[in-house]
Amino acid sequence: MTLQGAIAQQPAWIGYWLNWLLFGAFILPVSLLIWRQSRVAAIVTVVASVAGAFGTNWLYTKMGYVKLLGLPHIIVWTPLAIYLFGQIRRADMPKWPRWIIGVVLASILISLAFDYTDAMRYLLGEKSPLARPV
Repeated sequence: MTLQGAIAQQPAWIGYWLNWLLFGAFILPVSLLIWRQSRVAAIVTVVASVAGAFGTNWLYTKMGYVKLLGLPHIIVWTPLAIYLFGQIRRADMPKWPRWIIGVVLASILISLAFDYTDAMRYLLGEKSPLARPV
């Protein structure tokens, strides 16, 4: 079963959330390329999100659909969140990129809340797969 197939077995809200995350962490940051002041933030965010996605897919191939799948996000998005918070506070950052970075940061922080919770639950013993092979 693919990761997408395993996700499809989950409650519908998980699919909706992942669709939002695709927008908030991959697509929306590309719009930051418009402004000179936010171009580095755009590139850093997209690269980190792609790295997190590849890491999650790789971990899925090794372990299946378990609560530890958020670990790649924890590794790449925690420093990204700190970086983006600093970008919002920049005096030279225009209003629109600041707002976009805020939406991206909020999306990443919500995802990280799920990821940290799931990783802790995994480390505390919840290691059974969340989706069964079809």
